[in-house]
Amino acid sequence: MGRGEGFAPATLEAEALPPKQERLVRSAYKVMGEKGMNNLSLQDVADEAGVSKAILPYYFASKENLMVITMRWVLARVARRIREAVSRAEGAEEKVSAMVDAIFIDPASNRSFYLVFFDFLGHAARTDRFGDVGATFQEIVTGLYDEVVRLGREEGVFRVGDTREAATVVRALIDGLFTQWVLERDWERTHARYRGLCKRAVLSYLTSGDGQAEWSSADCA
Repeated sequence: MGRGEGFAPATLEAEALPPKQERLVRSAYKVMGEKGMNNLSLQDVADEAGVSKAILPYYFASKENLMVITMRWVLARVARRIREAVSRAEGAEEKVSAMVDAIFIDPASNRSFYLVFFDFLGHAARTDRFGDVGATFQEIVTGLYDEVVRLGREEGVFRVGDTREAATVVRALIDGLFTQWVLERDWERTHARYRGLCKRAVLSYLTSGDGQAEWSSADCA
């Protein structure tokens, strides 16, 4: 049995990999960003990593396993970066700003991630293994957003009802703006503008009072 069988961690929180595997995963992620997940080949990954192709099945058992582990590793890093940024900020509005900054890190990194992520969503919709990774990532990130929204409601600055529902809308705003940004021809120059727009859109939604009546009636029940 190769190391790839049963190697993938059960949750996104266990994304740490031994140095050799991490090097191969980083190479796989780079190739996926350049050629897409559907066009990923073990030979391309081996060439990028500067190793023999025969090493990959030994560590990962199959190409699918390599892709699953790579996406779990990438998404775990994203979730951890958001969590750390939120934990360092004071107050709900500052946490929103820090959260968006942690997501909109730089044009090249964001473009590579979302090009891979869009491919991943197609696999997640069709394949249980990818779907499980996607569902876990969604649960973690939505949970982080929910914590920020809940804090803002407690501080009296966010006028929302169901915090989980509001967190889902926040995620939709962020992902939707990223989708538009990736399609921009001048994506490097417009990155900062979209980051600012994202902050304004999220804060506007959270402070607008949409859903406030539903929340008030629920609290009085």
